[in-house]
Amino acid sequence: MRDDAARCRPGVFARAWAKAVSGTSYLPMAQSQLEETLQRLTERLAQALRAEPFDMRIGQQVGAELVQAHIASAEGLGRTVEVIQLRLVRDLDLVVDDVEDRMARLLATVATGYARALRDRTLDEQESIRRAAMMARAQAERALRDSEARFRHQATHDPLTGLPNRTLFTERLTAAITAPGRGADRVGVCFLDLDRFKVVNDSLGHQVGDSLLVTVAQRLHRALGEHLVARLGGDEFVILVERTVGTDDAVKVAEVALAAIREPALVDGHELTVSASIGIVERPVAGTSPMDLMRAADSTLHWAKAAGGARWSLFDADRNRRDLARYALSAAIPAALDRGEFYLDYQPLTSLRDGRVVGMEALVRWRHPELGVLRPDSFIPLAEETGLIVRLGSWVLAEACREAGAWPDVDGDAPFVSVNLAVRQLHRSDLVTEVRGVLGRTGLPPHRLQLEITESTMMSTVVEPVRALRVLRDLGVRVAIDDFGTGYCNLAYLRDLPVDELKVAGEFVSGLRAPGSRTDERILASLVSLAHALDLTVTAEGVETADQAERLRAIGCDAGQGWHFGRPGPAAPHLGRVPAHVDAAP
Repeated sequence: MRDDAARCRPGVFARAWAKAVSGTSYLPMAQSQLEETLQRLTERLAQALRAEPFDMRIGQQVGAELVQAHIASAEGLGRTVEVIQLRLVRDLDLVVDDVEDRMARLLATVATGYARALRDRTLDEQESIRRAAMMARAQAERALRDSEARFRHQATHDPLTGLPNRTLFTERLTAAITAPGRGADRVGVCFLDLDRFKVVNDSLGHQVGDSLLVTVAQRLHRALGEHLVARLGGDEFVILVERTVGTDDAVKVAEVALAAIREPALVDGHELTVSASIGIVERPVAGTSPMDLMRAADSTLHWAKAAGGARWSLFDADRNRRDLARYALSAAIPAALDRGEFYLDYQPLTSLRDGRVVGMEALVRWRHPELGVLRPDSFIPLAEETGLIVRLGSWVLAEACREAGAWPDVDGDAPFVSVNLAVRQLHRSDLVTEVRGVLGRTGLPPHRLQLEITESTMMSTVVEPVRALRVLRDLGVRVAIDDFGTGYCNLAYLRDLPVDELKVAGEFVSGLRAPGSRTDERILASLVSLAHALDLTVTAEGVETADQAERLRAIGCDAGQGWHFGRPGPAAPHLGRVPAHVDAAP
């Protein structure tokens, strides 16, 4: 019984010790585990008190193990010292010589070991914190580098196709031109655009369109992997051909690209066949720049598109200069209108019956400050392409009516003024309002204004423009079809159109020059006869000789226009004149 009691005494002390230190710090163990740990340390303490000689190391080890067990606060150490001093000898029933001295030394060694272990743990924790901070900083820096790298395979590559984008292409193109040792090199650029890609987006949706772009990008990359292929945006791609030896190198690349694209593609369940247009520029790097190359390639791409697409076009410096000149000319039209650089010449429409001037066609001229007087064929097509024809045409209409209002009117027989209407003007919703306003401001009677519309425009026009012409004709304005016979006019269709006059194209009249030739004369006679059956008058254009005029009069043509009757010029010399070489009917 005594031995069992002795064995239980360390457990009694350990429970008291555990109770004393509980709550002094966070202990990551259950109460039973704490008591087990402290019982083991209690036995070590008893061993230290009994040892001969006294072993200081045991107390230091106990202090260190207390710290390792996370009893690591000042309060925890204080309660440990207190419980050892008051209860250890009594609870364990220890009989030791000089117990007070040994107890003091034991507590000192426990405190020393405790302090050293706490210091070491603090240093270890500080080192761990330092290492963790360094690791966290390294991880943050690595993450930043990765993020910057991703921001750069995003800043320089197209997110949809994965191809290099405009930024990277420009960098590579610049390097190909300006890098040291490249001064004697040549370089080529192939600017590619899919034909009618908008149809795919509009009919099948943008998702299919994007999938098609990815397919095209993959094909170009596979077929031209040795060259830099980039996507500029939309359906535009560009290929850099470095160190060329001539235009053939760039042309071969373009042909490979076209062949790769034209192969049928299965995209999201749709079998699609697409084509592309390519503008090619190839030149020495000396004296050029990335901007010059891309501008030239873009212009050349438009040439390929204008030629029908599904082809490549090669840059031509002379053509480019002409295009730039045309662009500069079209851009100058608005300011030229503001400065009053445009003016009108007139060409008479002469009666073949009595030689009287029945009307005069207004022909616009441009008195350009640098290029001199420009004829309509040098700027009217530009105005039509850019839409400036609407403003220019409005000026011509207003100016012609204003000047015609001042022409002498003898017995109500002043000639009418004939003004050409462009397609864009005809399709304006306010055409009737504009003509009414001009007539009102100028005081010109409606019957003295004739609007000329080309045959192709009249035959293909939609309902609204025809309705507008019908309203104007009901007001008294004359309507003529210009260049009749060059299109696909159905004479029966004319019966339902608001038309007063046919102006027969000069191609038919020129055939009257050949002696003995009757084919064109018979064609003209048929046209005149049919026109008269529809109550239309007929004016023949391009009349240059007296013989032509006589033959036209003989077949019943009403009027003629051409150099035989007068070249375009100011209105005054034409007014009231009867040419001596036109015989009046008896």
